[in-house]
Amino acid sequence: MNKAVNDMLKVQAPANSSDNGTFQKDWFCAARAPSGEIHKLDTDTPAGFLPVLADSPIAWVDYRTDDFEKDAVVAALQCGFTQALVSSLLGDHRSNYQDFDVEMGMRIPSIQVDKQEVTTIPLLLLLKKNFVLTIHPVSMDKRFFRLRRYSDTVLKKIPVDACAEDKLTLLLMRIIDENNERNFEHLRDVEELGDLLNKDLMDPTTSRVDLGSKIYHMKHDLITYLDALWETVDVLHALRYGDAEIITNDNKLLEKMTILTEDVNRQIALAEHMSEVLASGLEVLQSIYNNQLQVLNNRLALTMTYLTILGTAVLVPNTLATIFGNSAFNMGPQDIWWYTALLVISTVVGTIGAWWWVKKMGWMPKRPD
Repeated sequence: MNKAVNDMLKVQAPANSSDNGTFQKDWFCAARAPSGEIHKLDTDTPAGFLPVLADSPIAWVDYRTDDFEKDAVVAALQCGFTQALVSSLLGDHRSNYQDFDVEMGMRIPSIQVDKQEVTTIPLLLLLKKNFVLTIHPVSMDKRFFRLRRYSDTVLKKIPVDACAEDKLTLLLMRIIDENNERNFEHLRDVEELGDLLNKDLMDPTTSRVDLGSKIYHMKHDLITYLDALWETVDVLHALRYGDAEIITNDNKLLEKMTILTEDVNRQIALAEHMSEVLASGLEVLQSIYNNQLQVLNNRLALTMTYLTILGTAVLVPNTLATIFGNSAFNMGPQDIWWYTALLVISTVVGTIGAWWWVKKMGWMPKRPD
């Protein structure tokens, strides 16, 4: 039986799939035969590798699809998983871990950065006693291409004499670690988005309406990134303390699971630090804007002071003109000289008096630089 399966894999496996790391098919399987030989198969359907799964002590199956919500259930059923397991992970977005004793599944986020926007897409990991099935949309980046290429090395590093639970746990941790590493690499993309925002903030020609939208999207991207990391921590915590039947009970391996959790927590700390740096930058920018508004306010106050002085200066001669213009004074052309002199003197005295009073009371604002 083993020889027949091995011969079938050798015939069906593409010659270039393991040599140059190019995998064009939707289905991929890396399995270790009982003899220790590793076989990799890149195919359009799971029919070619299903026989080897029943005989292999440890294997990894990867499937990518255009219609994730629809094809995930079909793919899981083809590999022997129950519909209840997959539906529970897809139906309730708050449920990211399920243990059905003989099978279990989890959903962890895969962070994507495209066109200055951070999004997450789901990655399903379904486990049976001897293999792990990963299902994800085609839109996910090529994070598993490297793992597909070196899957034979990954399987060879799993001890032959280890129990089935230990083998499955080691393979699962390797897959999760690969996903975590690629998620962490996208933090640099988020930092670049933050740097672009700072550049726009420092540009005085940038529209204030656009700035508000960009600041919101930057904060939203950071929240999306942090939410994805927290979901991963929840799954790792459930694996560490969930006591699943098909997961190892070996304390050393469980400590490695704790290390994975600590790595994600460090990523969360870095992302939160970046959020604090961005927030402090916004505070500095707000202080600059406040200073600019204060300068403008001082200029307006100085203008109002000047207008007040001029208004007071004009008010005095206007009052005199109103008084002497009354018919009771019966002024004629012969009064034009002393009347004009009175208006001029009253204007000068009123202006100087108003300036002196405003200056004495300390109401004169400082001249802006």
